Amino acid sequence: MSVKVASGEEIGAMATIRRGVRHSPELADGIVGTLLLAVVATGGQVVIPIAVQQTLDRGVNAPGGTDVGFTALVAALAALAVLVTGVASYFMTKRLFVAAETGLASLRVKAFRHVHDLPLGTQDSERRGALVSRVTSDIDQVSQFIVFGGVLFVVSVGQVLVATVVMAVYDWKLTLVVWVCFAPLFLSLRYFQRKLSAAYGIVRRQVGVMLSAIAEPVVGAAVVRAYAVEGRTQERIDTAVDTYRAAAVRAQGFTAVTFSLGGISAGLANAGVIVIGVWLGLAGDITAGEILAFAFLVTLFVGPVQMGTQILTDAQNAIAGWRRTIGLLDTPAELVDPGEAGADLPDRAVDVEIDHVWFSYPGGEPVLRDVTLRIPAGRRVAVVGETGSGKSTIAKLLTRLADPDSGSIRLDGTDLRDVRGASLRRRVVLVPQEGFLFDDTVLANARYGDLDADEARVTAAAAELGLDDWLADLPHGLATRVGQRGESLSAGERQLVALLRAHLADADLLVLDEATSAVDPALEMRINRALERLMAGRTSVTIAHRLSTAESADDVVVVDAGEVVQHGPHAELVGQAGSVYARLHASWIAQREVRA
Repeated sequence: MSVKVASGEEIGAMATIRRGVRHSPELADGIVGTLLLAVVATGGQVVIPIAVQQTLDRGVNAPGGTDVGFTALVAALAALAVLVTGVASYFMTKRLFVAAETGLASLRVKAFRHVHDLPLGTQDSERRGALVSRVTSDIDQVSQFIVFGGVLFVVSVGQVLVATVVMAVYDWKLTLVVWVCFAPLFLSLRYFQRKLSAAYGIVRRQVGVMLSAIAEPVVGAAVVRAYAVEGRTQERIDTAVDTYRAAAVRAQGFTAVTFSLGGISAGLANAGVIVIGVWLGLAGDITAGEILAFAFLVTLFVGPVQMGTQILTDAQNAIAGWRRTIGLLDTPAELVDPGEAGADLPDRAVDVEIDHVWFSYPGGEPVLRDVTLRIPAGRRVAVVGETGSGKSTIAKLLTRLADPDSGSIRLDGTDLRDVRGASLRRRVVLVPQEGFLFDDTVLANARYGDLDADEARVTAAAAELGLDDWLADLPHGLATRVGQRGESLSAGERQLVALLRAHLADADLLVLDEATSAVDPALEMRINRALERLMAGRTSVTIAHRLSTAESADDVVVVDAGEVVQHGPHAELVGQAGSVYARLHASWIAQREVRA
């Protein structure tokens, strides 16, 4: 049975980061060198305060008067330190950027491939926008944090620690004042981290909901206009946008509180250092240069702490996105490819055996019930039945877009679950009802059947199916662009491209979900002619929605309420008075006469 895509929200922040790095090991490439550069970049931040203190105490206020040579030497060393710090910061940022983008590109590819490995039932139970957001915007959040927030986090933590050490060297009492002022903020960070984590988990989910709400009416724009439901559609989008806005505002509210606490702590720290520093200076416990250096050091301490509140926000947003992506990767891909250990199908028409198969979609009743069927190699079989009887489910199982709950499907005696995925896709081809096309040329769409086919091979395949005259009538022949989802072509023409694609695949088992769209007689004749040539010499199973297809098939399989109730030639089945097939055929004849 399929399961909904896991959210992964039970994973803690550190566990999420560790698992994220395991999924993207490139993130840790050269991490030691990057951290060493970070140490240099961080250490350079305290050079200026020390240089100011030394210049004031030992240069300007030297016992024998201003020591110009010493002052110049300190200035030169400070300039060199700043230069080294800048170079170290550049290379640290570059290395972190390259590692982050490489690792997250790998994660994006893994997530995208895993979506395609999920059973169709799992995909159908998820909003498409939610799945897309996990591969796109969720990983984008992780990328932005690692590249920018990650750099700031490393530098900021190092800067706070180095500033603390140097401040303690100058005066431990003033250092204690600074830490006491920031203690409430530090002690509350864990609380706000949990709140932000939960809040941004909701934000990331609402992004997926919003993308779905916006994408659906864009794809179905024709339906929206045809039924004049623009107002209702806009209302759905507005609701999704408003829900996202409310979630984002709530999350930012926690950020505002932490940022305000940082500002209050910074103000108290600066005031405390000035007041107590002057008092210590008057007592002769600290020099003017040390007070000035300490003021610089407090700024170095306060800046990264305040920046840390924004980093905390970005981190929780990124971790929420990371959790969702990990949750996607954790969702079991039930259609496991045995890989190199699997069997290869023979290069010939295959026998098909469906043995006591039961199947149900997630949370539903069985769609197929103990189905047993054998199709000899080279036979053309039509599967018929009323809507919802389980016909299309048989097509999904034969092409292993889903696996049965129990029972087995075998090709030439080999269970589909034991066949290598690459071999299965070469030897078994599904021609879906919709004839889905990508936004490219006719040539590019046809070549999905055989990516190695050149234009000459595609042209020859079209001629073999009798489609060369149709190609010649297209505005630019094979170079004609089909538009998004093939919308520049008619439904029948999209089906012709799908048949050409299937012919190039040169499969041994064809599974066709017959299109029900009405087409003009000339195009229907062209489709039927192409189908006849395509199925010649191959085992074929057609999910028939028109009984004219069943009449021309070698055998007819009748499915009713998930069970195979009849199986045999058309002439035999139609003669069985009162049978399911006889009723279906009589109803089809009556409808055809009415239309005539």
